[in-house]
Amino acid sequence: MNAPRLSLLALPALALAGLGFVASGLTTPAPARADGAKADEVTLTPVKWDEFRTRLAANKAKAKYTLVDAWATTCGPCKENFPHLVEMHRKYARQGLAVASLTLDDPSDAKAIDEARKFLQEKKAVFANYLMNEEFGVGFEKLGINAIPAVFLYGPDGKEVKRFTMDDAENQFTYEEVEAYVKAVLKGEKPPAEKGKAKG
Repeated sequence: MNAPRLSLLALPALALAGLGFVASGLTTPAPARADGAKADEVTLTPVKWDEFRTRLAANKAKAKYTLVDAWATTCGPCKENFPHLVEMHRKYARQGLAVASLTLDDPSDAKAIDEARKFLQEKKAVFANYLMNEEFGVGFEKLGINAIPAVFLYGPDGKEVKRFTMDDAENQFTYEEVEAYVKAVLKGEKPPAEKGKAKG
């Protein structure tokens, strides 16, 4: 019986594969998460408002900026635009952007919370995901908004730098505008002018 030749032919390929494996281990590790979870884990952490603010200020992820998306399972536009948030995490996490979602669903509504968890799993939201664990409506009040989706950008000290809301019917934001703003500030450049405002 002839000795199999495949094993000899396969050796160079295996060696190269081994080198590729070693090389892949040299890539930049995923940044730490603000909620302390593993990089590839999808979680939903209940937080009170004060705890949420404390976590932002603590900046465990050592981020230059933290982008927070306020949403709810009952908000169609929120869910429709959520993939933009996932994409920004993928594109900018290693450039210093921490991404987090904050659901304003009623914490006493078990069905809504279960739906939120399933949605986050489906969208592969492998960043910090928080549930505002306050009486329903408090999240809107604390954030100073009347509608969602709403997006907030915080500095490394947890202070708000920029907000994108739907409160002004004449000036509705897009997630493309959010990304353009984030991309600019991460590079240390001047952010693009808002719609309807002259460039300064």
